[in-house]
Amino acid sequence: MNGISIQADAFEMDFDVSRLGRIDRHFDKYVADEKLAGYLISVSRAGQVVYTARGGHRDREQSLPVVDDTIWRIYSMTKAVTSVAVMMLAEEGIFNLFDEAGRWIESLREPRVYVGGTAAAPQTIPATTPVRIHHLLSHTSGLTYGFNYTHPVDQIYRNKGYDLSFPKGADLASAVDDFCSSPLLFQPGEAWNYSVAVDVLGRLVEIWSGQTLDVFLRERILDPLGMTDTDWYCPEEKTDRLAQLYVPIDGRATAATKMASGATRGPSILSGGGGLVSTAHDYNQFMSMLLNGGELNGHRFLSPATIDLMMSNHLPGDGDLESCARDSFSEDWATGVGFGLGFSVITDRRRAKTLASTGTYAWGGMASTGFWVDPAEEITVGLYTQLLPSSTYALRRELQQLVYGAVTA
Repeated sequence: MNGISIQADAFEMDFDVSRLGRIDRHFDKYVADEKLAGYLISVSRAGQVVYTARGGHRDREQSLPVVDDTIWRIYSMTKAVTSVAVMMLAEEGIFNLFDEAGRWIESLREPRVYVGGTAAAPQTIPATTPVRIHHLLSHTSGLTYGFNYTHPVDQIYRNKGYDLSFPKGADLASAVDDFCSSPLLFQPGEAWNYSVAVDVLGRLVEIWSGQTLDVFLRERILDPLGMTDTDWYCPEEKTDRLAQLYVPIDGRATAATKMASGATRGPSILSGGGGLVSTAHDYNQFMSMLLNGGELNGHRFLSPATIDLMMSNHLPGDGDLESCARDSFSEDWATGVGFGLGFSVITDRRRAKTLASTGTYAWGGMASTGFWVDPAEEITVGLYTQLLPSSTYALRRELQQLVYGAVTA
């Protein structure tokens, strides 16, 4: 079952409606070829939804179609929400971006850096500079992920029980201690590596605010934005709207029911780096707030100056991910793309070979969801599907071509 919805006048918003129709035709092909079970795409301009395309099934095995209020696992799109929470507390003067994280996280007070050896017997040296808050926000701290599978320190994380999941009995505080007591991949600020840094930031939000991360996000961000379907799990009364999770097997999206079940129960760890489920409507509220300079519906979350700083490039030497990233997975392409405080940012659209504007910021989740905000064109786009891993197909880049190919002015 497919569907197209146009809420605002696309022509008045300088979109060619017939060209917008290429979006659903393109993604319907993925569904017809069984590469995706289903999808939903929302395109907005100046805060108004211009086009929504949906197709296929939220649960193909149960013959349940994608609907507007389908609930999706957004995984690392959680990072953007947590990063906003961090900067809200920065605006209250609780810390500054140059503060040492070790001031609050004991296991980061004297970090050590891996220089050789094996995961079982690593050789390390003391860090020559402390891990600062801005390093955590920009993934330049030297932390990593167990699922990166590219470095002995990744193996150290896995040996502690951290791969795509968490060890039984761990909570956020103990997980952060496990991460931060492991060696860093490099000296803080030296390079970029996708990491658990935003989970560490989630723990810092708890310490700074005196609230658990779920309570802080609910009271300070989710409820004020009207994100009523965004949570750390899908409650029983909403599970009929929860999309199934899929993995590619022999080119066909195949249900991963065991892994999918985790979204129906409360998490043991409030992962600020990847714990939320959400809907297209809810996340569009979040993007609209960012596009609007940190304010929505009369409620101010951040100042425009803070938004501008967050969406500026903070990579070493003002480089891009191609030049600064270690051999690390990323939810964005590398050339002409930098990284700010919680978001990737296009630093050179020519080098990035994209129609999106320089200054567009974005991120995605490991089940192939993604979003971007283009301040120059006032465009926000959300892509929702549930295929893991996100590197399976170039869905986000393809979608950018389709969206901007429909812009007329």
